[in-house]
Parts: sequence; structure tokens; C-alpha cells
Amino acid sequence: MIRKLIKQMLSAQVSSALAVSLCLLVDNIMIGRFLGEQAMAAYSLANPLLLSIGAVGTLLSAGVQVVCGKSLGFGSREDTDAGYSSAVSAAAAVSLLFTAAVLLFAPFLARAMGAGTGGELFDMTRGYLRGFCVGAPGCIGALVLIPFLQMAGQSVLLIAAVLAMTFADIALDLLNVTVFHAGMFGMGLASALSYYAAMAVVGFYFLSKRCVFRFSLRLISRRKIAELLCGGIPAGFNMASAVIAVFLLNRVLRSTGGSYALAAFAAITTLGNTANCITTGIGGVSLTLSGIFLHEEDYTGLRILLRLLCRYGVILGIGMGALLGVFAPVLVSLFIPEAGEAQRAAVLGLRLFAAGMIPCCINNAVKNAWQGTGRVSLTVLISLLEGTVFPVAAAFAFSRFMGTDGAWLYFPAGESMTLLFIGILTAALTRAAPWRNDAVLLLKEDFGVSSDRLLEMDIRSMSDVTDAAERAEQFCRAHGQNAKISNHIALCIEEMAANTIKHGFTRDRKHHDLSVRLLQKEDDLVLRFRDDCGAFDPVSYIPRDGKDALGIRLVLAFAQDVRYTYALNLNNLCIRIGKEKDPAT
Repeated sequence: MIRKLIKQMLSAQVSSALAVSLCLLVDNIMIGRFLGEQAMAAYSLANPLLLSIGAVGTLLSAGVQVVCGKSLGFGSREDTDAGYSSAVSAAAAVSLLFTAAVLLFAPFLARAMGAGTGGELFDMTRGYLRGFCVGAPGCIGALVLIPFLQMAGQSVLLIAAVLAMTFADIALDLLNVTVFHAGMFGMGLASALSYYAAMAVVGFYFLSKRCVFRFSLRLISRRKIAELLCGGIPAGFNMASAVIAVFLLNRVLRSTGGSYALAAFAAITTLGNTANCITTGIGGVSLTLSGIFLHEEDYTGLRILLRLLCRYGVILGIGMGALLGVFAPVLVSLFIPEAGEAQRAAVLGLRLFAAGMIPCCINNAVKNAWQGTGRVSLTVLISLLEGTVFPVAAAFAFSRFMGTDGAWLYFPAGESMTLLFIGILTAALTRAAPWRNDAVLLLKEDFGVSSDRLLEMDIRSMSDVTDAAERAEQFCRAHGQNAKISNHIALCIEEMAANTIKHGFTRDRKHHDLSVRLLQKEDDLVLRFRDDCGAFDPVSYIPRDGKDALGIRLVLAFAQDVRYTYALNLNNLCIRIGKEKDPAT
């Protein structure tokens, strides 16, 4: 079931990231073909500020994944709603302030980005900043709501939203260059309005009664906002590092190649961002699921998660790298149609960029798993090295000997050095090979429970229910539990699993799975049920009469704690049975 979940989430995350990046791709194609090389250079200079908008949204989005992933892992509905309410409020406040600041200080910001104090390049950079910043609330809002859509299992709606954004951006860009002729300001405004198109699509869900999250002013708190910000610091730091890197790389390229190098860099970064939809997807899945598995003490889930994401990263990295390398001339010509130094440099740079795809995928899987499992300081360190230190150092060093062509090694060299550093750091901290026994996860030695105190079973039919109940009873007796506690555990499995199969699995004709996990802890026994049959609470759905009703009520009577959550298209039911519940004690 975990493998199926990872594939579904990765597909949705990659698709949404791809669709979002297509907006910038379309913008740059339109800019290059209709407004020229100077406009491409202006976009490259404005890019650090555009990335800073994304950095704010990414910080809050990552905080949502960490904080709400934790509350979902604990089964706390109110805490999850508090995270939702606080995240939406913080996103609205910050984005409005950001928009006002850019509109007021656009000329100063254009000069700070290196556009000079006047002339065509300055006017284009300032115009694009003013147009794009209007969409800051939509951009940040979309980034914050994406993880909530994932947690609610609304992957189809997520894809619909990003498709609406893409089509709106294409239509508005075409209107700008063919009807309104508003130049770079119009291109920025087209992107801004397209974000609101996406927000309109998802708004219908979040404002409807179907939404599994509840917004409440009462639940908004400074403590929760601070928790979200702290949880998102590594991701925000990663984006901030990217902003600094682009700013510094612009300086290096302008000193070695001038406007043609900046135009080439704009094409490379835009195509690179599109290609990096796979690394974004891998990182998002790693962050969300690692946090949930951590708080469920699911060591098996964490191992499967990292191994699968690294495997998929290698496969997708090879495929994407091959596409970029083979079709680099065609892709670059979409942005820079005229043959010349800018086109040649962009083709070379894109092919070198392709060489960094595989290590980038692996780095994102590991880095986000560290964040999800609480290794925040290490995540920040890796983000700094990967985002700024290694790529800028590589660009500066190689450009000293090879000119502008050497600067294009910034991405493959930076990602390779980051992967090497992760391996060295893991070996130093664990005194083991990074990938042996998943040492790279850096989990504490006492994490979870030992394999001899854990029982995991998959149930697909009523006959499996009986077998699972018998195995659980034998497991309890073998671990020193008395007959009544052992019978209670068996009864839990019989009643809850049977209720799910009878009334959950039969609601459609699809194939479904139910996994049962039994942990023996020091003070209690923990049963976790997880299935993929759609939102169905086996505790709330109690038949009015008959044997099923009696059995479920007995389970609720002797359970110490019962928590149900629906997240990531999965039903999660956790039942704790303490020793004090045994009438014989």
C-alpha cells in the first residue's frame, strides 16, 4: 500500500509542479519571440525577486507539510485545522504586504537587481516586477493550499487547478503581445492573473462542505504560525539560497558575457525549472510522508519511502536528462530563435544542466526526509551548500579558466558536490556506509520498536481477517500478555477489519487493501489500521443492531484511545489498549 501511495503522490506532485513551471515556460517563450533578447535579460535580472515570492510560499507550504503531517500522524483533527487556519491567514497577510512593497519600491529593486538606473533594460525589469507582484497573493496562496489538497486526496482537483492556470497564462500572454502590447508589464500581469485562475478552481473545494479542513478564526494563533514558520525554515532557506545563487550567477555571467549570457541563463533556468518538476515532486512526497511515518514510528515505511524515491529519482533523472541533452537545440530555439552566441551558450548550458538531474533527485529525497524526521539543522546546512555555496563556487571557479562556458557547470558540479557531502556526513555521523541499512536516514537507535515487538499484516478478504486475528492473539501471548488482553486485540482486528471490508470495500468495484500494524510498547499495545477505500470511519459507522454493533461497542469500551483521520486518500485508525484496561489487573 505504501508503494501505491508513493506512486500516486509522486505522479500528482510532478504533474502539478510541471504545470506550474509551464506558466513560466510560456512567459519566457513569448518574451523571447515577441520582445527580444533584451527582454530575456530583463527577466533574468527580475528572477531573484520572483523566486523570493516563491520562497515565502514554499516556507509556509513546507511548514504545513511538517506541522500538519505531524498532527495527522497523531490523529489530531483540531490541531490540523489550527494549522490550516493559521497557514491561510499568514499567507494572506504576508502576500499583501509583499505586493505593496514591490509596487512602491519597484525602481529601487530593479536597480538593485543590476538593471542600471535607466534605459530599456531598466524599464523592462521594473515593468515585469510591477506586473508579476500583483499575483503574489495568488502565487503564495496556491503554494500553501497544495499540501492540503494532497492531504485531502484531491489530486484530480490539484491537476485541474494548475491546468486552468496554464491555459489562462497562455491566453493572457497572447492577448498581451497581439492586442494590448503592454510589454514586460503585461507579461508579468498575465502570470499574476493566471495564479488567481488556479485559486478560483480550488476555492470551490475549500469553501464547500466537502472540505475535510475547517477554517476558524478561533484556531488562528501566533504559536501555530510560529510553528509553521519553524517547520518551513529549511525549505524557505533552500529557496532563499536559490534567490542568492541566481543573483550572484547573474553577476558572474554579466561580467563574463554581458546581455547574451543573461539571455542564455534565462532560457536555461526556465527549462531547468520545468525539468526539475521531478525533483520538486520527489522532495514534496519525501517531506510529507516522512513526517507522517516518523510520528507513527513506522521504520519500515521510512525505509521503503527513501529507497523508492531514490530509485524513481535515478530513473526519472536519466529520462529527463536524455530529453534535455538530445532536444537542447530545439528547446532553446523556442526562447532564442536567432542563431548566435546566446543560442549557442544556452544549448551548451542546458546540456550541462542535464548532467545534474540524477544527483539532484537523490539530494531532494534525502534532504526532505531529514527535514520530515526532525533533522532541521542538517537540512538547512544542505540547503545552503546545494543552493548557494557549491553552485556559485563552481561557476566562479570554472569561469576563471573557461569563461562563460565554464559557468554553466554550476548545476551538475553543485549537485554532485552536495551528494558527495551527504555521503561523507552520513558516514561520519553513523560510522556506516550511507546506503547500508538505510544509515542515510540518520534515525536514532531507539526509533520505533524492534522487529520482535512488531507485527504487520495485509488483509484483503474476510478469510484474511480471521487469520490476522489469530496471528495477533498468538503474538500477544508470546509477548507476555494475558488471555483477556490477547482476546481484546484479536477482537479489535476482527470487528474493525470486518467492518471496513463489509461497508468500505464494497462501496465501489475497485480493488482495495487494508494493512494492520500491531506494536507492543512499554505501557500499552497500539493497533493501526490503514486502508484505501475512500473516506470511511469504521468507528463512526456502527450498525444499529446485531453482532457487528455489539462487537464494535466492546472495542470502544476497552480501548484507551481511538483516533481516526482521513489523509492522502487513506483511512487511518489508531487504537491504544493499555494494561490498565485489563479487568484482571
